[in-house]
Amino acid sequence: MWRDLGITKQEWEQTPPAVRTVLLSLQHQVRLMGIRFTAYEHQIADLRQQIATVDDLKAEIAELRERLGQNSSNSSKPPSSDPPSSTRKPASEPKGRQRGAQPGHQGKSRNLKPVDEVDTVIELRPASCQQCGDVLRGDDPRPTRHQVSEIPRVRAEVTEYRRHTLRCLACGTQNQAAWPKDVPAGSFGPRVQATVGYLTGRLGASHRDAAEVMEVMYGLEVGLGSVAAIQQQVSGALAEPVEAAQQFVEQQKAQYVDETGWQEGEQQKWLWINATSDVTAFNVLDGRSSDDARQVISRGAKGVVATDRYAAYNWLAPRRRQICWAHLARDFQALVDRGGDSAATGQALLKQVKRLFALWPKVRGGELSREEFQRAMKPVRQQVKKLLQAGTRSAHPKTRRTCTNIVKVEQSLWTFVRVEDVEPTNNAAERGLRRAVLWRRKSFGTQSITGSRFVGRILTTVTTLRQQGRDVLDYLTDACCARLGGQAFSGLVPDSS
Repeated sequence: MWRDLGITKQEWEQTPPAVRTVLLSLQHQVRLMGIRFTAYEHQIADLRQQIATVDDLKAEIAELRERLGQNSSNSSKPPSSDPPSSTRKPASEPKGRQRGAQPGHQGKSRNLKPVDEVDTVIELRPASCQQCGDVLRGDDPRPTRHQVSEIPRVRAEVTEYRRHTLRCLACGTQNQAAWPKDVPAGSFGPRVQATVGYLTGRLGASHRDAAEVMEVMYGLEVGLGSVAAIQQQVSGALAEPVEAAQQFVEQQKAQYVDETGWQEGEQQKWLWINATSDVTAFNVLDGRSSDDARQVISRGAKGVVATDRYAAYNWLAPRRRQICWAHLARDFQALVDRGGDSAATGQALLKQVKRLFALWPKVRGGELSREEFQRAMKPVRQQVKKLLQAGTRSAHPKTRRTCTNIVKVEQSLWTFVRVEDVEPTNNAAERGLRRAVLWRRKSFGTQSITGSRFVGRILTTVTTLRQQGRDVLDYLTDACCARLGGQAFSGLVPDSS
């Protein structure tokens, strides 16, 4: 015990007995206090662990609540995913007027076709006078005209080719006639192929619906397997023009890129879009990584690419990228919905977004010159920068992270102010994807790589032709005819001259 007191044996023996008793009592009390202190330390550690667990659960609950409150106004979710309980904010203040045509509105009526475009004319003349009954003769120089349009019953034309084999009477050789070059190998001609492509690729009809339309409207029986085979024939006819279209969009001054999920059999794929003012290209790729983005966006192109803040686009040079302000507005609305100091920052940022979108139509419409617009945008840029910097110091960790990430790409927020013909939003790409999303909802994607290839090619063709105001069905027919004849075909890229 003398060792526990930190003294030698000789010193212990020299210590008076009364002092020894006191020292032993004190030693016992110290030992008891140490045991109690250790117990308290364990209790404190347990309490700290419980507090940390509660904090983690609170953060998780807050995250789940924020997810439950997400809709198309404060996230990248599409409007179609909004629940019925979601109240969509009006685009503008109500003006207190009834729906429909307003007083003074000039209605649009159907104009009469010229006489030379009318197929049948039926003259209606009164035979006798209503007053005296005398016979009436002659013509009215200005008769009242009324035209009725009707669709005749259309039946598919069936052409049978009979290839004869004749024996030469001189040498006995069997000679068989050759098929004409423009005869399809299958049972359906180019117009049928184009119509099936139009029904599925332009109107989004299912295979079963397309087969029903062909039978009901044209009396042509087409099996479900034949619909898929015809799609591949159309896909082959569009291969060259679509490839040229993809090369064209990669070189344009302003490109609008986005992506959405696409199911291919059991695999998750991604449908990418690169939209320009004249041509829009689609492509189904394996993923949505930076490598996939480089397949859609050319590294060597000098144009500006508008995107959202997705990290797969971060390899783009800041001066060559435009961050979508429609996405940013939803990010700022999410700050508002979060409450606290986040709400104050979000509301102030949305105020600047409103100023931006009030100025943009004026410069686009010619009311403001580019120089005037840049001067008007200067205070907006300064205020946005100040507010984002304040957001990086927010008490809410998610708000800090959002504002910090936006600050990192700050230079790409204002490319549209510097470069003409660049829009501040990525709406061109989102509008182009709408048709694909509706197709995906109805068909649940595709079943094979060839099906996905058809989706990319037909969407590229249909969207581009509609942009250019051209007839989709006629173009598809011409493409299928050219493929049958072995001829080169393009036509999606505008003539540079």
